[in-house]
Amino acid sequence: MWHPWAKSTVRIHTASPNKNFSCSSFKDIQHLCKDETEAQIPKKSSIFHRVRIATAVLRSWSAQAARQEESYEASALEEPLTPSEPLISIPGAETRIVVYFTSLRVVRSTFEDCRAVRSILRGFRVSMDERDLAMDSGFLEELQGILGQTKLTLPRVFICGRYIGGAEEIKHLNEIGELKQFIEGLPAAEAGVCEMCGGYRFILCHECNGSHKCYSEKDETVGFRSCTGCNENGLVRCPSCSSMPV
Repeated sequence: MWHPWAKSTVRIHTASPNKNFSCSSFKDIQHLCKDETEAQIPKKSSIFHRVRIATAVLRSWSAQAARQEESYEASALEEPLTPSEPLISIPGAETRIVVYFTSLRVVRSTFEDCRAVRSILRGFRVSMDERDLAMDSGFLEELQGILGQTKLTLPRVFICGRYIGGAEEIKHLNEIGELKQFIEGLPAAEAGVCEMCGGYRFILCHECNGSHKCYSEKDETVGFRSCTGCNENGLVRCPSCSSMPV
């Protein structure tokens, strides 16, 4: 026979739970680990905050650049621009403008600079001596001797016998209004086009008729020789509208 069940008199003692920690399920453990991870990683600033900072920096930079530009323009207006090489001058050209340029279109940028400078200077309607290096290579040697340089860029401008500069200097002086001060007092240019040369400032040589060759029977040499009265193109400067080289 089985013994009847009876209540056990043995008591089971369990340890009292820690009051500071309670874990009812695994979800609480995951929640605690997640909180610790978020506490260690700093939160990133929002996109709107970063946009505000970038906008403020750009505004400060643009304001600083505007102040620098204003100060540069103010200094440029207060201090008149002086020629780049004021010690270089052409004697005998105190009453006109002398421009060394080229009419060849071999280098487009050079041709455009020469045309722009001549257009600016012609707008003042004063006496101007235009010396085309493409028409007479002697102008190149003349300019090299004046400036003391062998490699030159065109155009080169002299006003009242004083060297002013090239295309950049003339354009800048014209923009700030200083070019007019250099030209004031020069005699006015004659109206119309020269009837002798048609505005080209050169005519054919009368001795060789533009061939740059003359037949000679003098002395022991008989035959053709180079004409000494014209340039390599058989041209001479127009006596009516061109000033003689200095």
